[in-house]
Amino acid sequence: MPKYILFTILATLSVQAIEKADLVVVEKSGSILYLKKENRIIGQYPVSFGAEPTGHKGQEGDERTPEGNYTLDYKNAASSYHRSIHISYPNAEDRKRAAQKGVSPGGDIMIHGQKNGFGWLSWLVQRFDWTDGCIAVSDEDMDEIWESVAAGTPIEILP
Repeated sequence: MPKYILFTILATLSVQAIEKADLVVVEKSGSILYLKKENRIIGQYPVSFGAEPTGHKGQEGDERTPEGNYTLDYKNAASSYHRSIHISYPNAEDRKRAAQKGVSPGGDIMIHGQKNGFGWLSWLVQRFDWTDGCIAVSDEDMDEIWESVAAGTPIEILP
């Protein structure tokens, strides 16, 4: 059998082996992200959050990660971090709450890997909550999440 046919077969099998999640659940209290399909866990990953992880994001610059139900609405392969998947924060309720306080709700909340060029440091960096409100994972974990999650997948972020 020619090598290119064998390679094509193996590549096809590896792509088919990746299960697609229909829900992402993040537990802030446990610092864990779950990929779920039909209510079954198909992957779990340790995560880091904003530098002030307790409580729901209320405004730009508070370094909190939002809590609630959102959508992973687009992917960015050219991110400043190793890949990123955008979370649909702020939603209408978040904007209303911030407007009542006279503040900006903030935005650009993502699931992402490490700062480009610094993935080798994830063994240390991931021990701390270090983002401005995003959900950070190692580059290797981001590669798996990236392949398992499509734009439009719901995400539930729990306290």
